[in-house]
Amino acid sequence: MANKKSKNAKNQNPVIATNRRARHDYTILDTWECGVVLVGTEVKALREGKASLNDAFATIDDGEVWLRGLHIPEYSHGNWTNHPTRRARKLLLHRAEIDSLTGKVRDGKNTLIPLKLYFKDGRLKVELGLARGKQDYDKRQDIKRRTEEREITRDLGRRIKGIKG
Repeated sequence: MANKKSKNAKNQNPVIATNRRARHDYTILDTWECGVVLVGTEVKALREGKASLNDAFATIDDGEVWLRGLHIPEYSHGNWTNHPTRRARKLLLHRAEIDSLTGKVRDGKNTLIPLKLYFKDGRLKVELGLARGKQDYDKRQDIKRRTEEREITRDLGRRIKGIKG
């Protein structure tokens, strides 16, 4: 009975950081969940909820996937053993997943973008997205589509409530 998790427990996988610009600037084609190799005080700094995915991206070098540009600030109670804030961090994926990603990224049209950073069962995970860059006209079309959907939802809500306008 002691191992049972409480039904009222808060979010089991708290999101530490999200890359909100990614879905605006890129079309996300597919996503993967990857583990991240961390050193020193990085976990403690992340548990404080401090991280930034701005300008972060992933590369495939010699059959390994690396996360670059992720900013994890120094741990506030750390000392000389603190980690460097921006360093390349290795991502953990199965070999078949890495080979699949290599084939999809090799053509040059797609890139790997981290979308979310979160803890799952005490381990840091990153949601990695295979993305294709959007042009300006694609972004304008998305904004127009969202605006139209919002107006339709408003009109339906008014009809349901009986408001004429």
